[in-house]
Amino acid sequence: MAITTGADTGPGSLGDESKEDTMAGSDKVVIKLATGMEEGERVLVAFLVATAAQQQGKEVVVWATKEAVRLGIPGGLQGVVCKDCPPLEGLWEQFTEAGGELWLCPICLASRDLGEAETVANTKVAGATPMWEWAGGDATVFSY
Repeated sequence: MAITTGADTGPGSLGDESKEDTMAGSDKVVIKLATGMEEGERVLVAFLVATAAQQQGKEVVVWATKEAVRLGIPGGLQGVVCKDCPPLEGLWEQFTEAGGELWLCPICLASRDLGEAETVANTKVAGATPMWEWAGGDATVFSY
């Protein structure tokens, strides 16, 4: 399993080739997102990476933890977060139309009194165990 952070590692960094080889050979991508709209550009980049992976034929799950669980609540994922950036609603539509799902950490929901909250379509509550069971041993993981 390749793990990639949102940090820019630059060309020639150790592991660049193995990341590319793993992504090319893996059919599943997990994008772990821990921030919500308080850091909208991270949300934007996570969904840009998700939709790009889908365009390569990958199955993609965005696993939301901490404040990112609010993205699964109606009205939680919307707007334009930076100049010349696409609206999040359009990325969400593209992501879900390609079969993407947003998984919400149940502990994170409960700690924010959102355990019984209504969620948007293509969203489910799933903890770490179901996430790893889905990912198996060959998923590519990005973290934002």
